[in-house]
Amino acid sequence: MKKLVIVGCGHLAEIVADAVINGLLPEYDLVGVYSRTAAKADYLANKMQQHGKPCVACTSLDALFALKPDYLVEAASPAAMKEFALPALKNGISIITLSIGAFADTAFYEEVKSTARENGTRIYIASGATGGFDVLRTASLMGNARAEFFNEKGNDRLRRSVVYDPILETEKRVVFSGTAREAIAVFPTGLNVSVAASLASVGPEDMQVTMQSTPGFVGDTQRVEIKNDQVHAVVDVYSATPEIAGWSVVSTLINIVSPIVF
Repeated sequence: MKKLVIVGCGHLAEIVADAVINGLLPEYDLVGVYSRTAAKADYLANKMQQHGKPCVACTSLDALFALKPDYLVEAASPAAMKEFALPALKNGISIITLSIGAFADTAFYEEVKSTARENGTRIYIASGATGGFDVLRTASLMGNARAEFFNEKGNDRLRRSVVYDPILETEKRVVFSGTAREAIAVFPTGLNVSVAASLASVGPEDMQVTMQSTPGFVGDTQRVEIKNDQVHAVVDVYSATPEIAGWSVVSTLINIVSPIVF
């Protein structure tokens, strides 16, 4: 059995915990969880225990690492990812991450790669609310590739952001246009998937990102388009809720131990 821990104990983490409880991840034991909000970690650990699965609500990352897990699911934030990724990798723990925005920092990304290589560990980038990483990477390897990323959100999702303007309540507007690296600086969590798509293809400096606000729009549209001299591919994903991100972690965990990898 592989020992699994989770950092970040919100709804997406609970999807992973439920997958363990419901037998979708039979090769894993969820042995510990950690959150800066202790009550959330306690809730998730208690839920596991109620189903006969021992799980510890850790009060620090050191306590979590002391459980000697094989894999760590990160469902917290890019800032948290930057805090614990290197220590985890050095402790022999591979990471499945949703906070890919942390990798827009090229120096950090390169340090993570070298640390993982030196310690025999890996970073698995979950697809989150998008997908098609295989075709993105394939098309970029063929050479001369150009890529664009489009995100659509409802105006209510932007009310606390730096791009908010009252006009968004009644009019459809493009509220951001720039590179994936610039996008993650403005939206630390809202455009993680654009960084993931860029890392799978042309890189954060060359992936062009557009965000559109649409009054009354529910959910998210994530569309990535890549072209080279021979290929034109479009991956267009609409999700009504963020749940697809949690399920993408479940899919990644299945792939890690599966004899057939999709």
